Amino acid sequence: MTRIGIVVGTTRPGRLGPQVARWVEKTARERADAEFELVDIADYDLPLFDEPRVPRLGVYDHAHTRAWSAKIAELDGFVFVTPEYNWSIPAALKNAIDFVYTEWNHKAAGFVGYGSNVNGARAVEHLRQICGAVQLATAYTQVNLSLWTDCQDFTTFTPAEAHDAVLRRMLGEVVALTTALAPLRGA
Repeated sequence: MTRIGIVVGTTRPGRLGPQVARWVEKTARERADAEFELVDIADYDLPLFDEPRVPRLGVYDHAHTRAWSAKIAELDGFVFVTPEYNWSIPAALKNAIDFVYTEWNHKAAGFVGYGSNVNGARAVEHLRQICGAVQLATAYTQVNLSLWTDCQDFTTFTPAEAHDAVLRRMLGEVVALTTALAPLRGA
């Protein structure tokens, strides 16, 4: 069965990311063609990139890197849930992606962005470029959520019903891409 990780892309205290990721997971679990699991980068306690060798070599000195590598390697695709910080993604998410390389290759990625100005769109556009650099194929459809209209007091996630159809379409694209890329992964 195809396994998709729903990656919580922020580690900040009081973050909205886990609420958004649980919403994605709830909808994703309606599907019978893939298994979905939450992957919270905060659980891996990754410091600022601290490996002495380039990730492309796949040789890791630190236990935190080996644990992160094993998690990413066992997944076939990803849905990144990211806030927009200063027109980009959180540093913690970029750092987590940079820790490994081949573990991302030939897999698919979808995006759920959220923010106050353009609903996370700029963060997702930056993340698309980063994903290309680690050989992740990206879904066309993306979910963009507003901190103004999809949240109460910037603390409680209350998505508009209209986002459900977009989320389902994006999840379908991620599963389809993941399946299509399976021969490249040797699956």
